[in-house]
Amino acid sequence: MSEFDYDLFVIGAGSGGVRAARTAAATGARVAVAEDRYLGGTCVNVGCVPKKLYSYAAHFHDSFEDAGGFGWNLPEAPTFDWATLRDNKIGEIKRLNGIYGRLLDNAGVRLINGRASVVDAHHVSVGGETISAEKILVAVGGWPWVPDFPGKELTLDSNRVFDLDSFPERFLVLGGGYIAVEFASIFNGLGSDTHLIYRGDLFLRGFDQEVREFTRDEMAKKGVNLHFGTNIETIEKVEGGLKVTLTSGETLEVDAVLAATGRRPHLEGLGLDKLDVATSDDGKLKINERFETSVPSILALGDVTDGPELTPVALEEAMKLVEHHFGDTTPAPLDYERIATAVFCHPNIGTVGLSEEAARERFDAIRVYSADFRPMKHTLSGSSERCLMKLIVDDASDVVVGAHMVGDEAGEVIQGIAIAVRAGLTKAQFDQTVGIHPTGAEEFVTMRTPTRN
Repeated sequence: MSEFDYDLFVIGAGSGGVRAARTAAATGARVAVAEDRYLGGTCVNVGCVPKKLYSYAAHFHDSFEDAGGFGWNLPEAPTFDWATLRDNKIGEIKRLNGIYGRLLDNAGVRLINGRASVVDAHHVSVGGETISAEKILVAVGGWPWVPDFPGKELTLDSNRVFDLDSFPERFLVLGGGYIAVEFASIFNGLGSDTHLIYRGDLFLRGFDQEVREFTRDEMAKKGVNLHFGTNIETIEKVEGGLKVTLTSGETLEVDAVLAATGRRPHLEGLGLDKLDVATSDDGKLKINERFETSVPSILALGDVTDGPELTPVALEEAMKLVEHHFGDTTPAPLDYERIATAVFCHPNIGTVGLSEEAARERFDAIRVYSADFRPMKHTLSGSSERCLMKLIVDDASDVVVGAHMVGDEAGEVIQGIAIAVRAGLTKAQFDQTVGIHPTGAEEFVTMRTPTRN
């Protein structure tokens, strides 16, 4: 008989926590999960899923305009109803919450509704109950962070922006990361007069420079008002809206301000500080290759650790963690460098592997292949939207070390390319692959002449 109530106690029922709980339970481990908000975590409730649904909604704006060139005549100008989108989204999220609950139940995992805190290396407290566990997994994810300035209380964060009572005809986004860029595109596409404010000279720091510049130009063409090199100084409530004063001296009057200025680990109140669990300078939990913190019985994964803040990464980490602690073999470490990702701005960005700048730092010589073209669809639509595709090749080995795309369904295309990059295929093998015609994606296997070395 075990000396503990559970073999694994998971704090947080987000994507990573639920996957770890279910996978561990499948090995015969006794597992419980505590969650004080909603099943599915950020991704399902206030992240990937609702964001992608809203992105789909925003794309219809361009589709209606493009239809005329293909012979479709709309008898009346389309109108957008915010409440319909919002409420249909709410219904879909409730459906997904139910699925997560059933997954845990079917796996034999006990679900406890409440915010758990760590008492010591093997005990947690939740709902007035103290529970012992051989291992405790912290998988509570991140929480929006807003910098301090006069009027910050008047801003929205990414947790609340999906459920506004009324649609903001004038919308401002503060930030330069993927969340800021995505919501600027979404609300612009839905019909808002949209502004994006970023203190740096160009958004999406860390992405390929050419991708960043191309995205900037395409978003501006679609009507997003971009303000770089400035920040919000103050926000004041005025009759009819919010008055936003920028550090540049410019003032804007809008209906809503989204502060998309980053997320931080949601560790407050967990009690980890009492155990002196080691953290990095940015407050994230330090872990080893077995996902153990400085207190070995306390594990961590996902957005509370120093890895890519992506749902598929948390899912993969969960499976690796269970293999380490409840499996029979030691798993290979997760390759964090060649993880594909997408930014659902308009047009979309898809990327995997190294940027051109990172490749130049790593390799003695590289070859860059790129294509910037007007997609076939827009030869009739009349749209001026363009597409960018790019491959980065290590010259010595001929291996494709990076692939990037800005254009329609970039995420869908790059997912397939990511397999090739992860496998370490060479440019010659890309060239030997017969393309599918006519598609935009065939450019990835038809680019023969380097754009630059």
